[in-house]
Amino acid sequence: MASTLAVLARGIASQEADVHEELSQVGARLRAARHARGWTLEELAARAEMSTSTLSRLESGKRQASLELLLPLTRQLGIRIDDLVRLDAPDPRVRRPAIRRDGLVVAPLAPEGSPVDTYKITYPPARELPELRVHDGYEWLYVLAGRLRLRLGEQDLVLTRGEAAEFDTRIPHAISAAGGRPAQVISIFNDGGARIHTRVVADGSAEPDD
Repeated sequence: MASTLAVLARGIASQEADVHEELSQVGARLRAARHARGWTLEELAARAEMSTSTLSRLESGKRQASLELLLPLTRQLGIRIDDLVRLDAPDPRVRRPAIRRDGLVVAPLAPEGSPVDTYKITYPPARELPELRVHDGYEWLYVLAGRLRLRLGEQDLVLTRGEAAEFDTRIPHAISAAGGRPAQVISIFNDGGARIHTRVVADGSAEPDD
C-alpha cells in the first residue's frame, strides 16, 4: 500500500511539474504572439485595457497568469488559451478527405499548413501519357505498388515498386501508371512544388493550368 501511494505521489508531483513548466512558458508565448503582430507592449496593453506594467510582468514571468488577464489578451491577439497553455499533446492524426481529380485519387498525409505536403497518389491505368507540366519546386516520390511512368524532359522512365525519384518540377514532366494496373505512390512536395501547375504549350512557353 505504501509503495502504491509513493508511486501515486510521484505521478502527481510529475504532473504538477509539467503544469508548472507549461505555465512558465505562457509569458514567452504571449510575447511571441505580440511580436508576430508587430505590436508594442503599450499597444497591446491599451487594446486589452490593462496596464503596461501588468503585461510586462506577465511576459517576463513575474506575474502569474490567470484567466482574467489572459482572456482579453487572447481576444485581441486572435489566439486561444490553448495556444498559450499546451497541457495535452495535439492529436497527431491527419483526417483530411481524399481528392479525386482527372482519375487520380490523392489522399493527403500531412495536416493543412504543413511546410511539406505529403500525399498518397493512386494513378489509374492510362493509354496515353498526360500533358507535360511545369511548376516551381521539387517533388520526391516513392512507388508503393504497380509500375509508374515518369516523363522528365527528354527522359522516359518506368519505376517499379520500391523505387524512388527526386526531380526539379520546373523541368517539363508527366506521370501516369505504366501497364494495365494502377500505381500507388507516396509524393512529397516542398511549398513551391505544391502550388498550381502550369501547362507547357506547343511553342515551349507556359500558361496557367485551368
